[in-house]
Amino acid sequence: MSHLAEQSFVPLNIAVLTVSDTRSLDTDTSGQLLVDRLLAAGHRLAERVLLKDDLYRIRAQVAHWIAEDIVQVVLITGGTGFTGRDSTPEAVACLLDKQVDGFGELFRQLSVADIGTSTVQSRALAGLANSTLVCCMPGSTNACRTAWDGILAEQLDARHRPCNFVPHLKQAAPCESRS
Repeated sequence: MSHLAEQSFVPLNIAVLTVSDTRSLDTDTSGQLLVDRLLAAGHRLAERVLLKDDLYRIRAQVAHWIAEDIVQVVLITGGTGFTGRDSTPEAVACLLDKQVDGFGELFRQLSVADIGTSTVQSRALAGLANSTLVCCMPGSTNACRTAWDGILAEQLDARHRPCNFVPHLKQAAPCESRS
């Protein structure tokens, strides 16, 4: 983190959603990586949920978190591919007040080193909704690692300069984990 200013770290309340038709919480290495990374960074886990890839259930869960005063960030892993069941971008896009186009662009740029031109099939996206940052990543553990290490760790740190997402997020009290 080369651009850290003298500002204090601000722990955020982050919810993690895994979208998968095949995983359970016990086998969800992608969601677990995100939980481990956010906790290691000093943030708080607001809630962790695993849902089947169903557009309306995903949309309902994300809408619920966006409406809650406590959740400041929603991280979603899975459902961003091109199969008939992949519906995370369609579930989430209509909820966003502003899309963060650079998230998907940077994610795909970082992914080229690992998966080459297959990165063009990533529909990673992010945006702000009700002052809540919502980030959608592919379901692979490596993709979540790329997103956290290459983008989210700095953008969720109030000390990162020249800018980060923290000033754009709703102010929330500390939460008790509900995973």
